[in-house]
Amino acid sequence: MADLMRTRRSGQVDPTRVSANISNDDGELEIDIVELMYRLLEKMHLIVIAAVIGGLLMGVYTFRFATPRYQATSKLYILNSKDSVVDLTALNVGSKLASDYQEVFNNWEVHNMVIQQLGLKYTETQISGMVKVSNPSDTRVLYITCTSTSAQEACDMANTYSKVAREFIQAKMGTEQPNVFEDARVPTKPSSPNNVRNIIIGILLGGLLAGAIVVIQFVTDDRVRTTESIEKHLGLTTLGMMPLQAHGEAEDYGVPLSDGRTGKKKKGGKKE
Repeated sequence: MADLMRTRRSGQVDPTRVSANISNDDGELEIDIVELMYRLLEKMHLIVIAAVIGGLLMGVYTFRFATPRYQATSKLYILNSKDSVVDLTALNVGSKLASDYQEVFNNWEVHNMVIQQLGLKYTETQISGMVKVSNPSDTRVLYITCTSTSAQEACDMANTYSKVAREFIQAKMGTEQPNVFEDARVPTKPSSPNNVRNIIIGILLGGLLAGAIVVIQFVTDDRVRTTESIEKHLGLTTLGMMPLQAHGEAEDYGVPLSDGRTGKKKKGGKKE
């Protein structure tokens, strides 16, 4: 730290020392980045333990408490099947219709028809949040993906939406029904939660939290630990250092004893 102050006064930068200054109303707080890195390395075992605990907690939540959700997808193909020759105009029209047909799945009548046909107890708002329609770029295929806590229900919803949409498009839009490109199948495994991803997130959160605590303790710790700290905070030069003696060694150096006397023990146990 003293080297850092001397290099600042000389206007030079010491590449072996890195620091950051944070200005506030009470003064300037100097953070030694190198010392902070050493503190983090010193507490690395605690950070690793916290990361492991975070991963375990997230794993317990994922496997025991998180509700699994399943996704099933049906597909519609937008193209006029009556045309014997598919030209460029037909392809362009099909692409335009694919974009238009996505709006069909935002219609409340379509949602109600699906609810009635399957006998579901969802509201329009609830079921609209369970269906997602997408159109991959440069294709005329609509992907109808339904999500539910039941694998069978997700499959039934996807196929029913496909059926209802075809009927609605023909009745309301005056165009030919899109072709069924692919029926949905009952999913065999849940789409969420993602066990591996959740555990990794838990490990990262645990490690970051422990690291943040170490940094806060380092920044708020104003105790004097080194001779450089004495010179920095008090402006005094350290002339020497006295080692801290272990308990029971005071009598060997003439320090006052418990009865008020002083002395140094001989090898035989008698005091001089």
